[in-house]
Amino acid sequence: MGLDAERVSSVTFDSYSTLVDVDAAEQALAARIDDPRPVSRLWRARSLEYTFVANQVDAYQPFYEMNRDALQYALDAHGVDLSIAERDEILAVYHELDVFDDVRDGIRRLRDGGYDPYVLSNGNPEMLASLVDHADIADLIEDTISADEVRTFKPAAEVYRHGAARTGTPIDEVVHVTAGWFDVLGARHAGMQAAWVDRKGTPWEPFGGDPDATVETIHDVADELGV
Repeated sequence: MGLDAERVSSVTFDSYSTLVDVDAAEQALAARIDDPRPVSRLWRARSLEYTFVANQVDAYQPFYEMNRDALQYALDAHGVDLSIAERDEILAVYHELDVFDDVRDGIRRLRDGGYDPYVLSNGNPEMLASLVDHADIADLIEDTISADEVRTFKPAAEVYRHGAARTGTPIDEVVHVTAGWFDVLGARHAGMQAAWVDRKGTPWEPFGGDPDATVETIHDVADELGV
């Protein structure tokens, strides 16, 4: 198995952990609690778990609200008592996450090579607008596509089908670039190719099939596509 570059017309990118570093959210916690790491990890895990469950029990709410509820649970679980204002200040860091060093130049290579780059994310539109502005990639991205538009979350096939339709590209001509293993499986199940961004040297999941490509940076995606 490998990425079939000849079939690719458009490239979609996940946002969090792919374009921007969600680990930076731990710094916002560190300013308020003594041991932020376990709270941060539980926050991120619960945020994703809530989206998975929401898809199954018809409990959709925008991702920012999912993230808020997950943070509140993580704080409660670790016995951290913060005011609502303090919690919301921590949440606001998602509007100012640091972009990975390779993102801007890597996406530029793809655009200059003839590919239309899009962001396809669980994030709600306001979050994605902030991400694009803070990452300074508005001139490189064709558009952002939010799961909020179909009121369901990845890895539901509906999200990827909607994303392909918004790009105006047949779904089998889209490669989805993501750091999320579940996002890889969701994209491939829906009919896209998928490139897994493994920045930390982690093992691939032992079920559900493999990504079409495993890369460390966005530049590696450009290499895979020959640009």
